[in-house]
Amino acid sequence: MPLPQPDDLTSLVLRTDFGDDSAWDAVRAALDAAGEHPHATYVSELRHAGVEVRSLVDEETAADENDQIGDVFLADATTMNDPDHPLLAVDLSDEPGRTFRVPAQWFPDISANLSIANMDFAEFADAADGSGTFRGFDEG
Repeated sequence: MPLPQPDDLTSLVLRTDFGDDSAWDAVRAALDAAGEHPHATYVSELRHAGVEVRSLVDEETAADENDQIGDVFLADATTMNDPDHPLLAVDLSDEPGRTFRVPAQWFPDISANLSIANMDFAEFADAADGSGTFRGFDEG
């Protein structure tokens, strides 16, 4: 079954941790508060509980080209338990399986740029810090 495809210019945020519904509500509230416009299509389906990156890559590879989404953001246990709610960004297209973390405050910028193909996944992943977390571009 292919991953859901947003029918607008939002990014897919896939819930993979189902241990705390209030944490999921807090994640969605943080993402919604981070930008002026909606940037996320939220999917909370138990079939994705604990899903691994490799499984998502395989699912995307098997999908019809018209159903492929290119990238996905996972709301996993780290996302739910960290006060910055860092989603796990997953590349499903150019470098399938490449990941980085993105705190809620940076999500709108990444979502907008990826959805209009203004920037590539790798540009954000390459700018991640030593912990693998994107915290903006260093204006140096």
